[in-house]
Amino acid sequence: MAQAKEGDTVKVHYTGKLEDGTVFDTSEERAPLEFIIGSGQIIPGFERAVVGMEPGEAKTATIPPEEAYGPHREEMTITVDREQFPEDINPEPGQQLQVQQPDGRAAIVVVSDVSESTVTLDANHPLAGRPLTFDIELVDIVSAAQEQAAG
Repeated sequence: MAQAKEGDTVKVHYTGKLEDGTVFDTSEERAPLEFIIGSGQIIPGFERAVVGMEPGEAKTATIPPEEAYGPHREEMTITVDREQFPEDINPEPGQQLQVQQPDGRAAIVVVSDVSESTVTLDANHPLAGRPLTFDIELVDIVSAAQEQAAG
């Protein structure tokens, strides 16, 4: 039986959970996730977990933040005066907002704290700094690296 390796296109079903067991993403009731191992399309720890699996095999992998969405970086949070918000926006913790960066690019931030005079915005990925546990099932190896090289 073939084992998944770098360069292979694979299909997997997965369920991603936080340390407390909360499910943050799953492919249940959807088509399996398809990606090329080593292409950087998904987090590195997930790719590494799939390497060596055979079609039909299932496993659970815990991925540290460094191999997922990175550490939570304090320099990616900013506290601004509430007066800087348009009057029609009433910021609340957990709310996502789009802001314009100094270079003109748009960024998504999450309101992490609100006081009477300030609002704290966090531009970290919502899963940054968190270990993630994935239940992974390798559904299929769609095309193997050697077939692509020979093709």
